[in-house]
Amino acid sequence: CLFDALVINKLNVLEFIQKLIRKDKLLENAGLLRKGLLFRITLLMSGGASILYIRWRIMGTGPPAFTEVDNPASFADSLFVRAINYNYYYSLNAWLLLCPWWLCFDWSMGCIPLIKSVSDWRIIALAALWFCLIGLICQALCSEDSHKRRILTLGLGFLIIPFLPASNLFFRVGFVVAERVIYLPSIGYCILFTYGFTLLSKQAKKKKILAVAVLGILLINVMRCALRSSQWRSEEQLFRSALSVCPLNAKVHYNVGKNLADKGNQSAAIKYYREAVRLNPKYVHAMNNLGNILKERNELQEAEELLSLAVQIQPDFAAAWMNLGIVQNSLRRFEEAEQSYWTAIKHRRKYPDCYYNLGRLYADLNRHIDALNAWRNATVLKPEHSLAWNNMIILLDNTGNLAQAEAVGREALELIPNDHSLMFSLANVLGKSQKYKESEALFLKAIKANPNAASYHGNLAVLYHRWGNLDLAKKHYEVSLKLDPTAPGTKENYNLLRRKLEQLQKKGGA
Repeated sequence: CLFDALVINKLNVLEFIQKLIRKDKLLENAGLLRKGLLFRITLLMSGGASILYIRWRIMGTGPPAFTEVDNPASFADSLFVRAINYNYYYSLNAWLLLCPWWLCFDWSMGCIPLIKSVSDWRIIALAALWFCLIGLICQALCSEDSHKRRILTLGLGFLIIPFLPASNLFFRVGFVVAERVIYLPSIGYCILFTYGFTLLSKQAKKKKILAVAVLGILLINVMRCALRSSQWRSEEQLFRSALSVCPLNAKVHYNVGKNLADKGNQSAAIKYYREAVRLNPKYVHAMNNLGNILKERNELQEAEELLSLAVQIQPDFAAAWMNLGIVQNSLRRFEEAEQSYWTAIKHRRKYPDCYYNLGRLYADLNRHIDALNAWRNATVLKPEHSLAWNNMIILLDNTGNLAQAEAVGREALELIPNDHSLMFSLANVLGKSQKYKESEALFLKAIKANPNAASYHGNLAVLYHRWGNLDLAKKHYEVSLKLDPTAPGTKENYNLLRRKLEQLQKKGGA
């Protein structure tokens, strides 16, 4: 609309505003109806309103629920504090356009401390921003040069209008600073910068120095762009680059920790998770992840304390309730663990992993029917839940329900045909049911998918041993012991087979 009015129709904004104030009926002379401008603006506005309405419906006719850590200024009680911090955020965005050196994937969680009094030196940034803006606006409206007015109005319009939805003026937004919201305003910045360079080049005596300066700025920005692009190539580089920009941001430390934990570096991850919790004592996701790592390292007491605090701060945090249940189960506090699992399911009804862990608890308590029901619920909610299927097969196998175990195994393999652990479990059941040929085929298929699993070779050897294929049994016992020399059952079976083969050789020699 702005481009259409100012560039295509050469609308004189000051003259149009004056006529509007005077309620002049000849607005057509101001260019509003010229060349169908009013029709095109109406069409664009209608289209925009339709898109906004559709988006509003998709959002559930309500804004998202943001928390204080997302945008602290918007939760401040004082109107003065809110206003002054919003304006400081605007100045930061303007500075990022001028000097895009401080770039961070997330500016929330204490990254920018609130300005709470006029004695804060950062007030200078607000004054500088509004001094520049008011100067440009005055020139855009009052300059005698119509060309200058049009270019400045266009530049300011492209700079300010696309930023308005992110300004907190109309509704609360879920961020403090977000670099993505200044992509479109950068068009206005480029227009103003280019026009400023044009004016300077007309007045400057040494134009070569000015040209070199602009080329230098361009080169520096290209280099900065290349550096930032390289940081976006991996999560680790992106998250670590934020540590120098926002060292007070708990989410930055959380993300670095999570990235390290995903790579298996738990010791380093613990350090960053602890720092995230220190910076934000109510950061429940950091508590949950730290509790998980401590649980895996068997530091159960501290893990329980952290997870208990997390669910106390956020009672509907289903994942933390489940992890608390796992810790309580490990501490053999079974009743508390069961209660924690059910609380997790209450807050997240479709939670297959929680049903799986609940099934493990029931299995430990020898409540076999409850365990099978819990695992069945897990597979109904998530048909590809391999662990739940496997546990059902193993429990049915161990309790002598071979026919039921076989049926469950076949059902599981239909849903997850390439899962070697399911092939292995079903092969064991079929072997016990003396369906040797089918069992052998599944064992071989599982070994092909995972050739380094010692138990796969060991159990196939047991199958051959029972079946009477002693040479093949010997071969797979040896492969199994090579992969895992400490497997006691395999070693015992192998020694029995060797004695049997020696006896057969003696009889053959006699």
